[in-house]
This record gives sequence, C-alpha cells and structure tokens, in this order.
Amino acid sequence: MEKKKTYLYIYVCMAALLFVGAAISLSVGSAEIGIIGSIKLALSGIPGIGQFVDISAYSTMQRYIILQVRLPRVLLAALVGAGLSAAGGVFQGIFQNPLADPHILGVSSGAALGATIAILFGVQVSVLGIGTIGVCAFIGAILTIMLVYLIGGMKKGAKTIGILLTGTAISTLFSAVMSLLMSLNHDKIEQVYLWTMGSFSSAVWVKVCYVAICEMICLCVCIVLSKDLNLMAMGEETAQSLGIETARIRRILILVVSVMVAACVSVSGVIGFVGLVIPHIVRFLLGDDYRRILPGAILGGGFFLMICDTLARTVTAPGELPVGVLTAIVGAPYLILLIKKKLA
Repeated sequence: MEKKKTYLYIYVCMAALLFVGAAISLSVGSAEIGIIGSIKLALSGIPGIGQFVDISAYSTMQRYIILQVRLPRVLLAALVGAGLSAAGGVFQGIFQNPLADPHILGVSSGAALGATIAILFGVQVSVLGIGTIGVCAFIGAILTIMLVYLIGGMKKGAKTIGILLTGTAISTLFSAVMSLLMSLNHDKIEQVYLWTMGSFSSAVWVKVCYVAICEMICLCVCIVLSKDLNLMAMGEETAQSLGIETARIRRILILVVSVMVAACVSVSGVIGFVGLVIPHIVRFLLGDDYRRILPGAILGGGFFLMICDTLARTVTAPGELPVGVLTAIVGAPYLILLIKKKLA
C-alpha cells in the first residue's frame, strides 16, 4: 500500500510538471503574454469551459497567437513526446534490449525517405488535412514496417534478433538512398535536412487530432498487453512456460507501436533519443512493471519534448533550432553513460 502511494505521488508530480511546463511554453514567445493570460486564453478555447473565462482584456491577436499558434504546437510536441517515449519503453521490453528505441525497426528511415521523395519531386497529395510531406512520411514508415514484417519472417515467429537485423539493414539502405537523392538535388538539401532533424513549426489542430487519435488507440492496446509484456521482458522461455503466446503478442505490439511511431514522425520529422532516455528515467522512478512504466513514459516524454521544443523556438529567436538537435544534446551523453554502465 505504501508503494502504491509513492507511485501515485510520482504520477501526480509528473502530471503537475507537465501542466506547469505547458503553461510556461504557452507564455514564452515574441508576443508578451503572461502565464496567467496564456492559461485563460487556452481555457477559453475549451467547449463548455470557455464561456466562464473572462478574456475581454486580451486582443484578437493575442487570442489567435495562443489558440492557433502556440497551443497546437505545445500539444503536438507533448503528444509526440508521449508516443515516442512509450514506444521506446515497449520496444525495450519486447527486444529485452535497454538500447532499443522507437526507430529501431527502420520506421524513421522509411518516413525520412518518404518525406525526401515528397520534397524533392514535388509530390502533391493531402489526406484529412495532413500535407504532402506528412502523408508521404507516414506511407514510407508503414511500407518499411511491412517490408521488415515480410523479410524478418514475423509471421513465422522469428527470433527478435532476426527482426532487429532486418530493421537495421533496411534502415541503412533507406538512409543511403536518401543521401543519394539529396546529392542529386543540391538546391533542396536544406529543406530535407531540416525535416530530418525534427520540428513542430507547422503544427495545426488537424495534426494534433490525428496524432491524438492514433496514440489513443495504440496506447490502449499496449496498456492492455502490458501484463504480457512484463512476462516477455523476463525472457521468452519464461513467458512461454507461463502460457503467453510470445510470437503473437510480439507481433501485435511491434505493429501497433510502429504505427504510432509512424504517426508521430509524419508530423514532426525524425526526433531521436526521446524513446531511449525517458523510459529509463521512468523505470528508475517506478520500477520494472510496464503497467506503471507506460503511464509514466507518456507523462515524462510529453514534458521532455515539450520543453525541448520551447527551447528550440526561443533560444535563437527569431530563428529556430531543430528540436532533434536539443534532444540529441541531452540523449547522446545519456546513451554513452548507459553503454559504459553495461560494459562495466
């Protein structure tokens, strides 16, 4: 009972951090809008609540900045961070590898190649308000998973090492193809490069809703299977001896999590290290039970990427840094420490 209270306290603290971080992120920018004002304006956009919030003191421009520019961006960063973090935690459990991350099966390379093709060849397509680059990135990511699925023999219950090697090989191949395309189109290299480093500058409400729906469905499946994931993390033989169909559970989780990662990458570009760093921090705070890790990873990942994005758009204002640069600055040293600890 005492441990449950401790875990609840940690969740409350993480949720509070997420809320405070969101309030600060909304108030930071070129337009002078305080934290209280930002919260009021954000609440005014919620149906059923907005009518009770007095925003008469704020101009139309201030309302637009909060409701149409900053709020969608803050929410999208939090959603993507939550999705990538939870995905990293699940993959670390499936593959029993502390260095596994959301892009381990080549999802990011497939998305990057799809986006590169859209940028370089001027592909014109739009689905449910999602632009050309996002649609092509999502298609590229999904096709990559299908390729890994076919080559890696996931239908036949292949060992995880085969799936990992297949993902690594395809990721390397797609990265090489992308580099070749960029070398043949020098005039658009900068645009491709900026996309591959991640950004939320094009955040709109349609993208927020799209990612939120995808994540809600995928995370529900992951949480339902979290008990099975706990057993799989103990070892495949142990899980099978306890009646778990490891091949089927692994296949479901890989496909569901990959779709979630594809949705995230398609709206943000490639952002590394979120799914590597946050699950380990959450595991340190909440233990190894995935029924606790997943909710913690959602809160922690959302907070981390939201703060990184806020820094990315303010540190060099009026310019903007790729958010992937900041996550790498934090994540790379952590990865080195983790490797050093494992080799010690």
